[in-house]
Amino acid sequence: MWDAASAWFDEQCHVRAQDSNQRNTGLPAVERANLTTRPRGQPQNFLMRRNLKQRQAMKRTREEVDATLQIAKLNAAELLPAVHCLGFGPRASGAGGGDFCLLELEPALCQQLEAGHSLVIRGDKDEQAVLCSQDKTYDLKIADTSNMLLFIPGCKTPDQLKMEETHSDIIHTEIFGFSNNYWELRRCRPKLKKLKKLLMENTYEGPDTQKEKDSTHSKYTTEDLLNQIQASEEEIMARLQVLNACEIGGYWRILEFDYEMKLLNHITQLVDSESWSFSRVPLNTCLQELGPLEPEEMIEHCLECYGKKYIEEGEVYFELSADKICRATAQMLLQNAVKFNLTEFQEVWQQSVPEGMITSLDQLKGLALVDRHSRPEIIFLLKVDDLPEDNQERFNSLFSLREKWTEEDIAPYIQDLCGEKQTIGALLTKYSRSSMQNGVKVYNSRRPIS
Repeated sequence: MWDAASAWFDEQCHVRAQDSNQRNTGLPAVERANLTTRPRGQPQNFLMRRNLKQRQAMKRTREEVDATLQIAKLNAAELLPAVHCLGFGPRASGAGGGDFCLLELEPALCQQLEAGHSLVIRGDKDEQAVLCSQDKTYDLKIADTSNMLLFIPGCKTPDQLKMEETHSDIIHTEIFGFSNNYWELRRCRPKLKKLKKLLMENTYEGPDTQKEKDSTHSKYTTEDLLNQIQASEEEIMARLQVLNACEIGGYWRILEFDYEMKLLNHITQLVDSESWSFSRVPLNTCLQELGPLEPEEMIEHCLECYGKKYIEEGEVYFELSADKICRATAQMLLQNAVKFNLTEFQEVWQQSVPEGMITSLDQLKGLALVDRHSRPEIIFLLKVDDLPEDNQERFNSLFSLREKWTEEDIAPYIQDLCGEKQTIGALLTKYSRSSMQNGVKVYNSRRPIS
């Protein structure tokens, strides 16, 4: 019977002024008059409210319901015996009846809400709003519906009515509100580029610098970042770890690269002087030896950035990563040079890392790019963090830098653009064209690059 009532409501409420005489012959004469004698220019919504206000004072009888079923050519025997007669309540028929927003949620998000967790909408005035759960980020898109969506508190669905022993009852149900659209969610990548931009406004250069004594420089707490970054809390925290950020005095800070390298140099020199293995660096001894030179929390933070903590016989040790140390050393060498002769760079690089570590160009993926077509071959700094966050803008930037790319070269610079079920190959297919060059597949832009 719910379907019959819906059909009746659609037939009588969703009417068009231009064909009202033809489509509403099944309505009582007074209602036909209300529809056909609408003052010129009066909005259609006025008609619906006027008719519904009249209906608020009416209570449908069984005979009227049966007559409506006959007009709709529906067999009452094929329907549930209970009948919902819908009527707009005072709020719904007033000006605020459409002041509602519907949000379509996937089951996992519904479960989070039911468990008491929150969903947060984030974004500044010049940004497209996103919705964030504790660990995911979603784009918000408005979806229009051809039928009006009604809010009916306490209304029973057909499945609920089937489970109850009901007679041919007429249930008068009040509509609380309505909407012609809803918000739908689409999983998206967190928008984290702004995070590094904010933290780079005031990098940490050490406790005794003039910058630390000047309170006018920007600093951001966790709450500040949650309010400004369009990402979930877990995604923000994961990115802070990738950026090697640390909390100092309640504020998140990125270490100035030169200061970070100074800390790392203290540690590697201590490892060398004590003849320790890079896989077994004791935390307590490091703090005791280097504490007079730098704050202990900075020494420990540097160990966490370049190593992996573990506990052995009650003592805390770090296993330092050769790849991370070699990569940081390469960045230090490349940051002050526009281009570097590849052969010379590799020699200087190997001489600059701690003894026992082996350098490899594979350690520089997403940090530096080698141009093997130049003579001599060169290498230069190209950090993936400095590229645009938008997919098309990222590819435009890469193809303006180099016309043709191999998949091996371009992969480190687009890997972070891949969604949950997206591959590098799919991105290349969408944003580039492939061709063969000297037996090697290369990719170039699908559109002209200015």
